[in-house]
Amino acid sequence: MAVSSLFESELKAINIGLESFKTSLDDKGVKTVQVEFKPPLSQDLSLLKKIKANASAIAAANKKALARILNSKPALVGLNRAINVVPGMKKDLLLHAGPPVKWAEMCGPMRGAVMGALMYEGLAPDEKAAEKLAASGKIKFSPCHEHSAVGPMAGVISASMPVFIVKNEEYGNYAYATMNEGLGKVLRYGAYSPEVIERLKWMETVMYPALKRAVERLGRVDLKSITAQALHMGDEVHNRNRAGTSLFYRTIAPAVIRTTADTEQAAAVLEFINKNDHSFLNLSMALSKACLDAARDIRYSTVVVVMARNGTEFGVQLAGTGNMWFTGPAPVPDALFFAGYTKADANPDIGDSAITETNGLGGFAIAAAPAIVQFVGGKAADAVNYTMAMYEITAGENNVYQIPYLDFRGTPTGIDVVKVVESGVLPFIDTGVAHKKPGIGQVGAGVLSAPPEPFVKAFEYFARGL
Repeated sequence: MAVSSLFESELKAINIGLESFKTSLDDKGVKTVQVEFKPPLSQDLSLLKKIKANASAIAAANKKALARILNSKPALVGLNRAINVVPGMKKDLLLHAGPPVKWAEMCGPMRGAVMGALMYEGLAPDEKAAEKLAASGKIKFSPCHEHSAVGPMAGVISASMPVFIVKNEEYGNYAYATMNEGLGKVLRYGAYSPEVIERLKWMETVMYPALKRAVERLGRVDLKSITAQALHMGDEVHNRNRAGTSLFYRTIAPAVIRTTADTEQAAAVLEFINKNDHSFLNLSMALSKACLDAARDIRYSTVVVVMARNGTEFGVQLAGTGNMWFTGPAPVPDALFFAGYTKADANPDIGDSAITETNGLGGFAIAAAPAIVQFVGGKAADAVNYTMAMYEITAGENNVYQIPYLDFRGTPTGIDVVKVVESGVLPFIDTGVAHKKPGIGQVGAGVLSAPPEPFVKAFEYFARGL
């Protein structure tokens, strides 16, 4: 094009900077396109070059890690007390959500859950005694993830607590999770009042034996199949488990009835599951843990196998860096709060339940459950956009978990820390919200993006080791 004719042509602009420049051009009637651009999260060019130099080895390792995740076959095969089956469990040990944290640094809801667990175990008669014992050094604390387990919110697991046993039938590894208590004033949200302990004791003495017998009669429950069906029914199996719980209920109910002599107890157990839409949540976490642990210890892999929060820090682990934690401050979610509460009451994000997003579920599959975005005043289109963005940072697409609205496209699966850092796109998570003070419990539910710091630290550590 000749320079003389350039100024006679219609002006069209591509804006890469601040959107305010596009707005000014729009006001003048200029056709403008805004480019979605974010700078890399790491500014160390030498590390980015090392990643590119090893691109083929990383790609091969990530392909292997993704294959192991996708080929996994998680099934519920039993229930037992944590002390009997969880690796390394001891009577003086409490497991918690997220990366390692000492009592002195624990947030309010985790402290509340610890105190409640000590009272539940009979190690302390009241909250004051429990608090004193927790601070004494006589009780040990360790992340659930370091014991093949996962815990929602505060995530506390104590020795006597019953746990689901989930086996990855393809690779032989196991994962464990407690039974879900429901919403509101519950231990996992930091509540420890008498009714909380009473409910846990009922679950231990009535619900646990009934489900244990039922699963023994069934032999196994295919959790992958239930999850795939739930996605087709409007769940993303993190914050919305209505369909997943219903499918689990239909599977387990006949066996509960046939193996529980006391019909009133059988009815009470089934009624509890039926009234608690989140009953399947803990199973979705355990099945995700079982799948992701199969991808551990693959040299050169940059696939994330853990995202977890302890209410103070947000931590990640990679397939190629062993059990090392990379952490940063946990953010406070944007949420729909219960009446009487605001964001000022909210504790920073907490829980191991982001293992579902790590497995291509939860916020990564939110296009299958658009009702979730109503928590923060969003629209169905927002849910689709959140899921679409996650394809940019994952190693591939799921071969079983599909999203109907996207023409049954597989969910984005296998978070690649390199893609996160290079694109600046952060994992999207939906979550519950606990009050920042112990003893109060749940105050809302919402969504958030993961903080950048853990991913930058993981990327830089991995790249320096190449």
